[in-house]
Amino acid sequence: MLNRRLPPQSLSLAVLAMLAGIAPALAQEPAPGRYSMQKTDTGIARLDTQTGEVTLCQEKAGDLVCRMAADERTAYDLELDLLEKRVEALEKVVTDAPAGFSPRLPTQEEIDQTMGIMDRMMRSFMGIARDFGREWQGEEKTPPATEPEGDLRKT
Repeated sequence: MLNRRLPPQSLSLAVLAMLAGIAPALAQEPAPGRYSMQKTDTGIARLDTQTGEVTLCQEKAGDLVCRMAADERTAYDLELDLLEKRVEALEKVVTDAPAGFSPRLPTQEEIDQTMGIMDRMMRSFMGIARDFGREWQGEEKTPPATEPEGDLRKT
């Protein structure tokens, strides 16, 4: 291993460069938390810095009780009304459906097609598992099973 010494000028420059890199990091302020609190005449206003939601809080009987600001409460009520109307519309569709209405079930052909795909997939998987078991036990690998004909997605 070589033992080298830096000239005093190089050492000074290295220290200055290191300090110059550290100084901006030390001067930065820490990132604010999610909530910002501000004392008001009637209590505390809490700002959620991620959503912009303002909550007004007051101390009552030793507990801090918070409620939404008026404009947010209005937006909340409007959203609630919209959701109630959507639920009512969905309930009306269900109650107004003709008697005996049921969703379309798959045809026998669609069931057979799906079962064929699943059968080929399981046979292929079981072949892989069988080969893996033989390799695990130290046996030679058998030739791979023949691939199913055609593309599975087109069946």
